[in-house]
Amino acid sequence: MKSKPTCPRCGRAVQPPGLWTSAWQCDAHGPVAPLRQVRAPGTAALEALLPQAQVPLWIPWPLPTNWVVTGFADCGDERSGALATVVALSGPDPLGGVGEIAIVAEDPGVGLGARLAGLEGPDPGDGFDSGAADAKLRFDGHEIALWNLDLGRRDGAVYAGEALAHWLWLVFASADTALLMCEINALRDLRDIRNGGVALEPPFGAPSPFLTRSLAPRHTED
Repeated sequence: MKSKPTCPRCGRAVQPPGLWTSAWQCDAHGPVAPLRQVRAPGTAALEALLPQAQVPLWIPWPLPTNWVVTGFADCGDERSGALATVVALSGPDPLGGVGEIAIVAEDPGVGLGARLAGLEGPDPGDGFDSGAADAKLRFDGHEIALWNLDLGRRDGAVYAGEALAHWLWLVFASADTALLMCEINALRDLRDIRNGGVALEPPFGAPSPFLTRSLAPRHTED
């Protein structure tokens, strides 16, 4: 059973387009690209998402040792396609235990990355990139600059930047897991599978608790 669309920024239920508007509406945030569902990891989910993706489906490549893909999510509708995507990954935390990462690509203003990061606004915010980049990743021969958002969190870390005219977020579910930024050097776009690029066969694991928990619908009377 498919879950009902929700607001990507707050998780509230959204109203579908009607006679007076072609946009989905959140009572708190107005017109939004609806979060449709969290997709279980697997080839079937990826193949269903690929034709809809209007933004990259980023994955570190090569993956860190023993890391696997643990789910997907996307925002948009049949008319717009997916204007935001998330690829979730899980694997060994560098300091022990299990780590999780959510990698988001989205159009400006969608707000899904900011929600996973714990920000109020829809985007990283003014001035986040005013200093020197904290990390750089390579894609197709080009460097992508990323900045560590100092959010005062002890339970995670967030890097944000811009790639291919879309926001790019790497949200780490624990601060220790962010040490993997020293190991992650390059990204690939899973859409290359659809476009006949170099074959990518990501390994899949159990569904991501972090993604499911963070994007759960919010039931509110507000």
